[in-house]
Amino acid sequence: MENRLICICGPTASGKTALSVALAHQLHTEIISADSMQVYRNMDIGTAKPSLEERDGIPHHLFDVCSPGESFSVARYVELADEAAQKILSHGKIPIVVGGTGLYMDALIECSTFSGNDTDTAVREKYKRLAEEQGNEAVHACLQKVDPESADRLHPNNLKRVIRALEVFEQTGLTIGELNRQNKRPDPKYDAVMIGLCPADRQMLYDRIDRRVDQMLELGLLEETRTLLEDGTLTGTAMQAIGYKELLGFLNGEQSLAECVELLKQRSRNYAKRQMTWLKRDDRIHWIYYNSNEELPLVLQETTKYLQKHGVQLYHNL
Repeated sequence: MENRLICICGPTASGKTALSVALAHQLHTEIISADSMQVYRNMDIGTAKPSLEERDGIPHHLFDVCSPGESFSVARYVELADEAAQKILSHGKIPIVVGGTGLYMDALIECSTFSGNDTDTAVREKYKRLAEEQGNEAVHACLQKVDPESADRLHPNNLKRVIRALEVFEQTGLTIGELNRQNKRPDPKYDAVMIGLCPADRQMLYDRIDRRVDQMLELGLLEETRTLLEDGTLTGTAMQAIGYKELLGFLNGEQSLAECVELLKQRSRNYAKRQMTWLKRDDRIHWIYYNSNEELPLVLQETTKYLQKHGVQLYHNL
């Protein structure tokens, strides 16, 4: 069991939470989130943070660890998630890592070393000003010149990560890919059994995403966004979270609510596509596809069979 992890990944709204909680009950273990937005306090509905009812008594880690106004890096995530994983392992349990942020999950498994000076913001501010004055495409063009590998991987609208790649290059003289390859551990720190979850039919996934957005609005997403905006905490990285910025047009009186909701659904579907592109490149992931929303017991059964095949001991609930 030494440094063993079970990773449940997949696109947004694919059913990761329900599967991971059911599995955690069978393993008598705890869950570590691998979601770049669920780390923020008071951003609950828009980030699809599982409610206490959905968590069903299972301890969850890496929720609510910083305020929306704070910056939160991959390195900080690895530090906190590694600490949580080691604590769970010390109790004789295998942690379940769950989320759709593939970068965070990969970084935890590798316990990669991230370089570059996070406190030197001059480069960051330079490219933010360029984006404001000339648009995201202009910043992306700068990255294409010095780091085409990252430019091909990153969408121009993923401004934060485009700027981060430029920061690394200007501070170290290396592309972010070269830097990560240099700093990578000889072997991953964790032995991860990785399971991907997704509906077999792409339209089914999109329908699930649309329903989730409707449910978020019913739960009070608009009010949550308004509160964060009025408190002045919806800034920086938190401001980029899908689920909040799309509603600003309505709150500012510039768009109808229907227009903003449709934009939110479209961007959520686009995000799911990007997640799948990232995850599909990882041949460690064993994919489980399902054909209806009622198939959780079958998905859980296939998951447990796969885990048992990889030496994971399961328990019967008392």
